[in-house]
Amino acid sequence: MKSYWILCYCILTTLVYGQEVYTDNFGIEFVRIPKGEYISGRFQPTVSNMVLWGSDLPLDESMRQEAVRLAARDARPGFRVQIKKPYYIGKYEVTQGQWSSVIKKNPSFFQNGKVMDQSDLHPVENVTWMMAQRFIKKLNRLEKKYAHYRLPTEFEWEYAARAGIPADISWDKIQSSAVIACQSTSMVGQKNPNSWGIYDMLGNVWEWTRDYYNEKLFADELSPDKGKQHVLKGASFFGDVKNATYMTHAGGPGSGYDVGFRLVMELKRDP
Repeated sequence: MKSYWILCYCILTTLVYGQEVYTDNFGIEFVRIPKGEYISGRFQPTVSNMVLWGSDLPLDESMRQEAVRLAARDARPGFRVQIKKPYYIGKYEVTQGQWSSVIKKNPSFFQNGKVMDQSDLHPVENVTWMMAQRFIKKLNRLEKKYAHYRLPTEFEWEYAARAGIPADISWDKIQSSAVIACQSTSMVGQKNPNSWGIYDMLGNVWEWTRDYYNEKLFADELSPDKGKQHVLKGASFFGDVKNATYMTHAGGPGSGYDVGFRLVMELKRDP
């Protein structure tokens, strides 16, 4: 007897953090991002109320001055980017469970007892850009009527990550929002979301975007139309406060235990 996929597409709508949240038939939640503009690549780190890592002790004056110096050295003014239409971005990174429900074979390192909690709720990792594209292609084959899935552009990713707030998260507060300086990935959604209700935009796993890598992005503001590497955003659990920033712009051709992705969904019509 032949077996067939029968897809009943259903979107559930809720309102969280003032933004519409949609849950598709695959259990993937998406946050509606409004059109607007922002300053891309802006990095103005602050060091107020800095404390020693892992303690409640404030920095002494010499350490605080060094932190101020490093923050001033790394600061960038950025440039203006317009987002001309709304879009929907994943509320969380794609999880191992979601990947396995579509592709079956889970490539992740942090599974099968390598983590203490539910690995299905950890982000899928060890994923190349082409592997992410195969996942997306299958999703689009399963859902042809209402939605189209893809990776975000770098500018869409950063706009959603900043959530209407120009400044980066203060270095002393980043641990409440980012899974960084850890030994493994974490279940998605364990840290605080941004002001639009999106989780883990910093830390946990690096996230693939659609764009090719441009090492001079913040000089000429253009993404190349071809290349050998694609852009990774957001840093990972291996990272620290220096690279867990919205403007961090890395390129990579391959996979790693700290590389995953999140989706953008475009609605073709109302379901």
